[in-house]
Amino acid sequence: MICIGLEGTAEKTGVGIVDSEGNILALQGRALLPEKGGIHPREAAEHHAQNLVPLIKKSLEEADLGLEDLDMVAFARGPGLGPALRTVATAARSLALSLDVPIVGVNHCIGHIEIGRLTTGCQDPLTLYVSGGNTQVTAFDSGRYQIFGETLDIAIGNCLDQFARTVGLGHPGGPRVEELALASDNYLKLPYTVKGMDLSFSGLLTAAIRKYESGARLEDVCYSLQETAFAMLVEVTERALAHSKKSEVLLVGGVAANQRLRQMLEVMTQEHYADFFMPEMRYCGDNGAMNAWLGLLMYQKGLKHQQGRKNDISDTHVIQRYRTDQVDVPWMEKSARKLELPAEMVAKGAEANIYSDQYLGEEVLVKKRVVKGYRIKEIDTHLRRKRTKNEAKLLGEAKRCGVVTPLIFDVDLNESALTMEKIKGTEVKELFSGENSLDLSEIKSISRIIGENVASLHDCGIIHGDLTTSNLILREDGDLVVFIDFGLGKISHLVEDKGVDLLVFKKAINGIHHDISQECFDSIIKGYEGARDYQQIVAKIEEIEGRGRYT
Repeated sequence: MICIGLEGTAEKTGVGIVDSEGNILALQGRALLPEKGGIHPREAAEHHAQNLVPLIKKSLEEADLGLEDLDMVAFARGPGLGPALRTVATAARSLALSLDVPIVGVNHCIGHIEIGRLTTGCQDPLTLYVSGGNTQVTAFDSGRYQIFGETLDIAIGNCLDQFARTVGLGHPGGPRVEELALASDNYLKLPYTVKGMDLSFSGLLTAAIRKYESGARLEDVCYSLQETAFAMLVEVTERALAHSKKSEVLLVGGVAANQRLRQMLEVMTQEHYADFFMPEMRYCGDNGAMNAWLGLLMYQKGLKHQQGRKNDISDTHVIQRYRTDQVDVPWMEKSARKLELPAEMVAKGAEANIYSDQYLGEEVLVKKRVVKGYRIKEIDTHLRRKRTKNEAKLLGEAKRCGVVTPLIFDVDLNESALTMEKIKGTEVKELFSGENSLDLSEIKSISRIIGENVASLHDCGIIHGDLTTSNLILREDGDLVVFIDFGLGKISHLVEDKGVDLLVFKKAINGIHHDISQECFDSIIKGYEGARDYQQIVAKIEEIEGRGRYT
């Protein structure tokens, strides 16, 4: 079976032809390069309208095929720019109807993942997808690609492009920022905003522009912006890797062209004993082949919805905000292979290694924030010291709010290490979805207790910063839940910060415990009802979830 795929979610028009064996027969594309400013949705749509037919002809010539040889048409339904999506969808429908072949609309983000799997040979990766419009960390679980982390505002590509336009570097900005960054090693301190497995670039963008406007050398600002933004990206990927225990990391999307990002991500995966994969650059950016291949995968599995029937275009409307975790992926299987750590290491998180030790005759754990090879020294030293000090403080503050945390025996800021009580109990992650998981009523009861404790923290102005079931332990001597790992925490009474704290938790639960995630989070919110700002915070969670990057 041969499928032609059409791409036009943003500024690049793409056409690809792939067969059911995964052979890529043709790949053609043409990007819109505006003389000034960024990408206007209407101009992108006009660009697609002008280029689709010529690119289809070129693709057929490259594949040595005629229109009559095509068995199927696939196109991206979203996410993307509305006018651009509608233009390409109209072309795809016209082509499918004229050829009397099935048509399948696909999710653009999943297309990037699947072309990555096809061309690299990885099986079940944790994926970092970075582009002008999207920044996501995803992994397969419970029949879908779950979003473990994502940007809470603008995408990394948008951040780089906006900076470049503002300082006069033109569009696209990423390559120019990368080029200028190579001419500097002078780091200027910029905001570093990571919230669990989510991150934010808007404050970083504003600060970088202000540095330049205040007289800083452009090369230094580009270097600092790139190092900060990429360290944030790699850290959230690292945190998702530690939480999901995947053994493969895949990098996809247009920003994957940046050599520094590739280098940083590869170093991180090596430090976590995982394997790193990245497609050839022609498959990293938006292209038609990824839609063709994903269309074939969906068609071959029959689809739960009714796409893929001849002369039927009823389910081909575009979905401008089409989330990755909305789509069933029945062709995918979860790998049994997991990360394996050295015998002497109890655990390895995104920030620290955990070792068993003795302290004054007591069995303890030493949490050491190790040097990260992917971060420059200026960022790494600052973060490790700051977070060690911060965690020690918040663990004590949480106790005063009635929340159970480990006792701290020693703080070594020079080594960025904490010596703490070893909690005897079971990680909540294992209780919720491990081999010996509890029944749903017990899980809901524990979730409610967790919600009550989070409310106590928030009422005291403590934001945990990395709420996941990996950072909660049910003590073996009762029903007390112990909260650990406050390294990303802070003191704040802002409703926004409390909402984000809970939203980070919701996403983490959905990623690992998808089948019971709604029941878990509903029970957490039930327990949270005693919080002082309860109504405002719940409303804020919904507001943050509704924020879109495409309009």
